[in-house]
Amino acid sequence: MGSYFRENIETLPRNELDELIEERIHYTVKYAYENSSFYRKWFDKTGIAPSDIHDHEDLRELPVISGQVIREKQPPETETYEFKSTSWENIFTIHETSGTSGVPKSFFLTWSDWQRYSEKYGRAFVSQNFQPTDRVVICASYGMNIGANTMTLVAHKIGMTIIPEGKCTFPVRIIQNYKPTSIVGSVFKLLRLARRMEAEGIKPSQSSINKLIAGGESFAEESRNYLQEVWDVPVYNTYGSTEGTMCGECSKKNGLHVPEDLVHLDVYNPQLKNFVEDDDCGRIVLTTLLPVGEKTGNLLINYDTDDTTTVISRDKCKCGRTHMRIMSPQREAETVWTSGFPFNKVDVEQGVFQRENMEYLTGEYEAFIYGDNNDATLNVRVECNDLGNCDKDMVENNFIKTFFKYKHGLHQAHTDGTFNISFDFTEAEGLEFYRMKGRPKRLVDRR
Repeated sequence: MGSYFRENIETLPRNELDELIEERIHYTVKYAYENSSFYRKWFDKTGIAPSDIHDHEDLRELPVISGQVIREKQPPETETYEFKSTSWENIFTIHETSGTSGVPKSFFLTWSDWQRYSEKYGRAFVSQNFQPTDRVVICASYGMNIGANTMTLVAHKIGMTIIPEGKCTFPVRIIQNYKPTSIVGSVFKLLRLARRMEAEGIKPSQSSINKLIAGGESFAEESRNYLQEVWDVPVYNTYGSTEGTMCGECSKKNGLHVPEDLVHLDVYNPQLKNFVEDDDCGRIVLTTLLPVGEKTGNLLINYDTDDTTTVISRDKCKCGRTHMRIMSPQREAETVWTSGFPFNKVDVEQGVFQRENMEYLTGEYEAFIYGDNNDATLNVRVECNDLGNCDKDMVENNFIKTFFKYKHGLHQAHTDGTFNISFDFTEAEGLEFYRMKGRPKRLVDRR
């Protein structure tokens, strides 16, 4: 396979890449008008001609579409799926988002869509040094979401072997018997697996695993570093969604590469109601980019993902790739505001995973906000390896020092007494989320 999945595209000079993007923006907008009832109605209503949209700046003039808009333009709210962008004869599979933030959104994929989705994952995998000799355990669900199926499809193109477990609760014998070289899962699933292996007398660092792929949720760099230490292998970051944002960190670990020829990613500040410049944080807004002449089942233009990021660079990466790089995205739904200032689940996780703390903690945590906006308490609950032998004062001090390091407004509120932090320490499986179904919610606002 070599160093690239598709070298001629991944290393395309910036000026040629921009020309290709503009060509696909023009075709994509034309396709949207001709095949999506939502966009056809929008263009006709506003009087804007699709032929007027040629480049990045023109694209920014079109409306930003939220997930709620998609839900309002599908049954039972409407008679048809207004974002479906080809005939039923061309639809290969039907998918839904998880629906964690409301009614599931419907998406339709052609076989060509699957090829493009797998292309994005393929580029990420190869940039992370995957080879035909790799055997990969997939700890992502197979079903209406697309991630696991896409990874399995691209494995055929790379030549890898897939072990399609779907969950990270598989028996440890899978690692002993089949000697996989990598596992795809979330940070916490991979840490729990490591603990199960150690309980059975197997050191993760001495297993056949030589790299890990962490995805499915945002995480702190500190938790990634600890996971790398436990397994003694590199851990690579990926970011993907049913809507099509497959981005991957290369072996240089200097941001996630965006496959700009297949998905246009912009950064939007909804408070200012405009797009921000590189180096500024904002919400990820994506546009499906179609190669000229191709079809798609579900076309989105300027779709607000509710995730936030910052464009790191559009310059050539040390790996040789020219496609832009972004910071690891964070979910807007995992951000809370208090005393006029925001913080994210990742900020809490960063404080928990300070290296000294990990001599006493498993890494499992949850946090709750109580009170009101003018008098709030952040209650941080952490799981201890040995509750009776945990240096609680050190853990608290490390957390507070880290949490407030770059949050001067919240630090002042803490000094003023309008924002407080309390801690609870539990034994194994003493956290609240163990009694709940579904993915653990790490930061919950209970005001």
